[in-house]
Amino acid sequence: MATVHRGKQPSLSQLRAFVAVAEHLHFRDAAAAIGTSQPALSGAVSALEETLGVQLVERTTRKVLLSPAGERLAVRARAVLDAVGELLEEAEAVRAPFTGVLRLGVIPTVAPYLLPTVLGLVHERYPELDLQVHEEQTSSLLEGLAAGRLDLLLLAVPLGMPGVTELPLFDEDFVLVTPKDHWLGGRSDIPRSALGELHLLLLDEGHCLRDQALDICREAGRVDGAPVTTTAAGLSTLVQLVAGGLGVTLLPRTAVRVETDRNDQLVTGYFADPAPSRRVALAMRSGAARQGEFEAFAQALRGAMAGLPVRVVGSG
Repeated sequence: MATVHRGKQPSLSQLRAFVAVAEHLHFRDAAAAIGTSQPALSGAVSALEETLGVQLVERTTRKVLLSPAGERLAVRARAVLDAVGELLEEAEAVRAPFTGVLRLGVIPTVAPYLLPTVLGLVHERYPELDLQVHEEQTSSLLEGLAAGRLDLLLLAVPLGMPGVTELPLFDEDFVLVTPKDHWLGGRSDIPRSALGELHLLLLDEGHCLRDQALDICREAGRVDGAPVTTTAAGLSTLVQLVAGGLGVTLLPRTAVRVETDRNDQLVTGYFADPAPSRRVALAMRSGAARQGEFEAFAQALRGAMAGLPVRVVGSG
C-alpha cells in the first residue's frame, strides 16, 4: 500500500472532538462530554475535515449525521485515541506501578467472600492504588474487559476466551448445604452420585456458579428432568430456601461460613475425595500494559489467601 504524505496531520483534540460528535450526534452534548465549548468543538471538527480533505459530518438545522466517510473514519479515530490511551497507561505503569486507578470486576459468587481479603491486601501493600470494584456477571465482566471499561477480573475459570490471560489463584471445593434433618446433612463422605436425585436449588440463569453446578450434576449421572428449581438471584437467598426445606444446594467453601453461620436450620455436608471444585483466577487482556503489575498482584493475593479454605495454586 502506498504511503500518503501530507503537510498537515490531525491533532488529538480534533480527533476527540470528532469521536464525541460521532458518539452523541449532537454538538452541545458532545461538547459537554469532553469539557469544551460548542464553538470550539465545531471548529475542531471543521479543522479535521479540512486536514483530511473529506466531509465527516452533515449539519442540518435539526440534527447531526455522519457522512459515509465520517462513519468509516470514526472507527479509525476511536482506534487512534484508544492507542494513545494505552500508550499513556503503559508509561504510567512503568513510571509508578500500583498507583492510579485499577478497575476490578468481580462475579457475585466471589465478591462477598474474597473482597475482604483483596481490600485488606490493597490497603496494607498498595495504599496509593485507587481500587474501583464492579460486581457483575461473567459475560458483562468479559465485555467490560474487552472494551477497556475494566482492567482486571476476579472470577471462576477456565474462560476459554481469546485475548484473555488467566492468572490462577486457588481451587476450592463445593460443599452440600442441606436442612438440618436431611439424610446427607453433616456427612463427610458424600458420593457425587448422590447428586443424581436430589432436589437441587440453583441460582438464576447467567450465573457461572449455576453452570458449574449443573456440570457437576451431569458428571454425577444426573438425568435430564431431575428436579432443579431456579428461584434465587444470590447465594444468601438460596441458603434461606434450603433452610426452609425447599431443597439442597451447592456452595463454594469460601461462602460457607458467611452464608450458613447465621442459621441453625442449615447443615453442611462434604464430598468424598476428589470433591467437585472450581478454580478462581484473575483475568486480564493478553499483553496488557500493566501485565507485570497484575502478575505481581496475583502473587500477592495467593499469599493473602493462604488462610482461606482453599488450595492456593502457582502461576504456572
